[in-house]
Amino acid sequence: MEAMAIISIFTLSIFVGFEVVSKVSSTLHTPLMSGANAIHGVILVGAIIVADHSDNSLELGLSLAAIVLATINMVGGFVVTDRMLEMFKGKGAKNKGSGDK
Repeated sequence: MEAMAIISIFTLSIFVGFEVVSKVSSTLHTPLMSGANAIHGVILVGAIIVADHSDNSLELGLSLAAIVLATINMVGGFVVTDRMLEMFKGKGAKNKGSGDK
């Protein structure tokens, strides 16, 4: 019975998340991605804490996989956000930041 409740909550969260994200205007996507990157940082810290408290090799392996995936997700999010923010800069701002005179 508990598994059915967890599956129901997971399914409803997928629908709610899709509806919320699909209603966001395109001008708000970059700030939302930055907030999501902060959340991924918290997830990474949680995965590290779980790895520290693992009792057997299966738990350690799964937690290390979670650390690797969370790190890839967080770094990739920052790279994408940086590239999106570069699109909003003017041509003069791009040249000033590169060190060219």
